[in-house]
Amino acid sequence: MDKECQAKEKRIERGILWRFYEQSKQTDMKKNIIYNESNELTMKKMQSNCIDLIITSPPYNIIRSEAKDRGYDLYKDGMTNNEYIKWTLRIFKDFDRILKKDNVVLYNMSYGTENPTLMSLVIADIIRESNFTLADILIWKKKNASPNNMSSNKMTRIVEYIYVFCRKDEFDTFNCNKKIVSHRKTGQANYENVFNFINAKNNDGSTDINKATFSSELVRKLTKIYAKPKSIIYDPFMGTGSTAAACLIDGHNYIGSEISKAQCKYAEKRIKPLKSQLNLF
Repeated sequence: MDKECQAKEKRIERGILWRFYEQSKQTDMKKNIIYNESNELTMKKMQSNCIDLIITSPPYNIIRSEAKDRGYDLYKDGMTNNEYIKWTLRIFKDFDRILKKDNVVLYNMSYGTENPTLMSLVIADIIRESNFTLADILIWKKKNASPNNMSSNKMTRIVEYIYVFCRKDEFDTFNCNKKIVSHRKTGQANYENVFNFINAKNNDGSTDINKATFSSELVRKLTKIYAKPKSIIYDPFMGTGSTAAACLIDGHNYIGSEISKAQCKYAEKRIKPLKSQLNLF
């Protein structure tokens, strides 16, 4: 065997050993915990195919100016478009590994007047570059929308979008709780009416450290559509704990990631009464 072949075999062997090493660090994650760390670190520790549903609302990268960003405590909400897209694609690569077969990612996004094209660019690159495709779009009408669009030449925005992503090879098979209620003579199925237009209040759990909080009412409505009973639901941007609160109320388990210690502390305080009621301590 020549030296080139030997070197190639050694590289392959090192790659296999490295994969085994990485897999050995993956563990069964404790449920109903918000991990005070980046979602990258949390997902590295997760076993493959361990999550039933992913629901989240990431920072929107709404840049106010070159010198000023909105700020999410530790997260800087002011990447370039390319940086933000690469950051999103890294997250979706991890989603592909941890999400169980035939389940979905519910990704809440919106856009700012300063950079209205970014949302479309992100969605297009997720479809083009990741293993996911767009299965549906839900419209969330905020009952007390904040922030809204106060521009003098643009319409006031009171809705956001929930992008439903499934794996490309699961487009026709992913889980949804719409039930067939009858069949017409033509063979066409009728389904229980589930609209893609959802009313839900905004900013429950709002604090000085995070004024753009997610809606627990919205999460509850989404899990009724896409989650099976007692699902394990992951939120990689847990913030002030809206997803955790919704899961506890409806009997689901959650795992969360949040880099901000202050927001983690607030979220745990917020959901402590719910945990006490369910004897989860």
